[in-house]
Amino acid sequence: MKLGVLGIDPSLAAVLAAARDRGDEIVVACDVPPGACPALGGVRHDPSWECLLDGATCDAVVVGADGWNESRAEAVRMLVQAGRTLLLSHPLDPSMLWAYELDMIRRDSGARLIPLLPDRLHPFISRLKHAIETGLVAPGPLGLPESLALRRRMRDRSRGTVLAQLARDADLVRVLVGDPARLATLGAADPDAAWSTLAVGFSGPDQLPARWQVVPDDPPGLTLTLQHAAGSLSVDIPDDATQPWTWTGPAPAAEPFDRGAQMLRVLRDAVEGRGPHDIAATPPASWADAARAIELAETVPRSLARGRAVDLHQEEFSEIGTFRGTMASLGCALVLGGLLVLILATLVGGMAHEFGWEFGKNVAAAWPVVVVSVLGLFLALQLLPALVGVDRGPGPESRGDPPA
Repeated sequence: MKLGVLGIDPSLAAVLAAARDRGDEIVVACDVPPGACPALGGVRHDPSWECLLDGATCDAVVVGADGWNESRAEAVRMLVQAGRTLLLSHPLDPSMLWAYELDMIRRDSGARLIPLLPDRLHPFISRLKHAIETGLVAPGPLGLPESLALRRRMRDRSRGTVLAQLARDADLVRVLVGDPARLATLGAADPDAAWSTLAVGFSGPDQLPARWQVVPDDPPGLTLTLQHAAGSLSVDIPDDATQPWTWTGPAPAAEPFDRGAQMLRVLRDAVEGRGPHDIAATPPASWADAARAIELAETVPRSLARGRAVDLHQEEFSEIGTFRGTMASLGCALVLGGLLVLILATLVGGMAHEFGWEFGKNVAAAWPVVVVSVLGLFLALQLLPALVGVDRGPGPESRGDPPA
C-alpha cells in the first residue's frame, strides 16, 4: 500500500511507523516540517499538496492535526471532492459544521473518510460493552449496571486540549452506552478555571448514565469504571503506547495494544474494499461517528455558559434535511408575510374607499390573488427534491460506515 502524508501529529506518527514496519511505502509528505517524524526519513517532501489528488500517486492519504490551518482544511476538502481515501486524525477541526460539510461532500464524491479513533477496537471495550448490555462477565453475573465513570488524566488541562480530548473520549461513551440524549456540565464558576476540573454527564431515557471528568493524576490516560450491583470493574487506558491496557475485575488481565497497527489495518481494509475482520467486535468508527463526537464536545461550552443541561437532537445532516429546514423557515415567513399583507390591504382599501382612490381600490382587491400565487409557488417548490433526485436517506455508505 502506498501512502501520502498531509501534516503530522503523534497519533499519526504511530500509524506511519506501523506502515514502515509492515513494508508499506510512504511516497510523499506535504506540509510536514523536516525531522518531525522518524518514519518519514528519506521520504520526498513536497511543498504542494496537489500531487495527493492523483490516485496514481498513492492509495490513501493520512492527515495530521499539528499546525492545522485553513490552508490544510481547504486541501482536505479538495481531497474529499476528488474521492480519495483518507485517514484523518481526530479531531482535526473543532467545528461541527466543518465535519458535517465534509460528510456532505463525501456523499457526493464517494470518498472514504476514516477517523483515527483506535481505542474502540480494543477487546476490553467489547468486553465492557457486553457487561453493560447483559450484566454478565466471566466467570459470573455482575448484576444490573448502575453507572459508567470516565476519569481522564491530563497534564495540559487548557480549554482547547480538554475539548479535543473529549471529542475522542465521547466516541467511547457512544460505543458503550449509546448516543446520549442530554449533556450536562459541572465546572468552576470562573470560565477560565472550569476546564481543569470539568465534569460532563451524558444521559438518556433508556441509557446508562455516564460521567466524564478531567483529573490531574499522572500518568496521562483514561480509566473507565463500570459500577454495578455486585461491585465494579474497570479498564485503564494509558496514553503511553508502550504500556499495556489493564482490566480490573473478574478475570483481571493486561494486554498491549498497538493503536497505529490497528488503524493501519482499518485503512488497508478500506483501500482493498474489505469489511471488518471480526464481525462480533466493535466496528471501526465511521465519519458520522467522528462528526457526532465533535458535536458533543462543541456542546460543552454552551452548557457551561448557560449553567444547565442541553438536550441533544439526533439530526441527520443531508441535502434533503437542509432543504426541509429551509422550506420550514420560508413557510413561517410566508404565513407572517400573508398576515401583514392582509392588514395593509385592509388599511389601503379603507382609505381608497374613503377618498375615492381608484388605484388603491385595485391594489386592495388584488391582494388575495398575490398571496395565493405566492403560496402556490411555495407548494410547487416542495416537488423540487423529487425532480432533481436529492438523496432522501443515508444508507450505510452515506453514513460513512465501513463496507460489509
